[in-house]
Amino acid sequence: MADWFQRTFVEAGRLPLLCFLAGMVFGFAFIRMSVRLIRAKVRWWPGNFTPGGLHIHHVVFGVVFMMIGGVAALAIPDHHEGWRATAAVVFGIGSALVLDEFALILHLRDVYWTEEGRISVDALFVAFALTGMLLLGLRPLGLDEAAAWVAPDEPGAVALTVLVILADLALAVVTLFKGKVWSGLIGLFMPVLLVVGALRLARPSSPWARWRYRADTPGGRRKLVRARWRERRLRVPVIKVKIWVQELLSGRHDEPSR
Repeated sequence: MADWFQRTFVEAGRLPLLCFLAGMVFGFAFIRMSVRLIRAKVRWWPGNFTPGGLHIHHVVFGVVFMMIGGVAALAIPDHHEGWRATAAVVFGIGSALVLDEFALILHLRDVYWTEEGRISVDALFVAFALTGMLLLGLRPLGLDEAAAWVAPDEPGAVALTVLVILADLALAVVTLFKGKVWSGLIGLFMPVLLVVGALRLARPSSPWARWRYRADTPGGRRKLVRARWRERRLRVPVIKVKIWVQELLSGRHDEPSR
């Protein structure tokens, strides 16, 4: 086990990334436990931090942790792996605290427990997924595919790499405009998802559907009907399962918007 850890993370230079992910998971677990205890009004838990009547959200502490961890990682020499790993943990904790209130930053109001607040959990899950894929050694934007097709020192290697990156970015943009956020982001590491996402029907509420699936054209009307059917029959059940898992981990987002 120790040899596997040494080869997979230490020798491959992924130890700071692993510590960053561990810090994010710990930060998310701790802060969600804290806010759920506060929401339940548990007496023995300290509660919100309100010096002088001012409610300081945990995104503030997250920014401080990110600054400390980020600056420390830049200042610590590369050969001090233990200290760099510690800085990565601090940065990961700060990232979790910031992303956990991402919805508040986006809406500029307290929507933490409302329907809009779910986007904070989505942002954290995306961060976990992308970091995990980097830990597995996957490289974004089709760089693995470009490296498999041509050696770096061969003529045209740079041009091919740039072409692959631009193609993947174009597919990612189309996929995101079609309302498929997870496919667009994870597809940066698995280009086949970008191809599928770009070719398949868009979600009916997406910008792509508003632009291309016009009800005043026969072809657009047919695509819109099919997109709505797919959303109702296929996607909605999956979303319900995702929401159930999220609320199991992070609590119910059921307060009315303010």
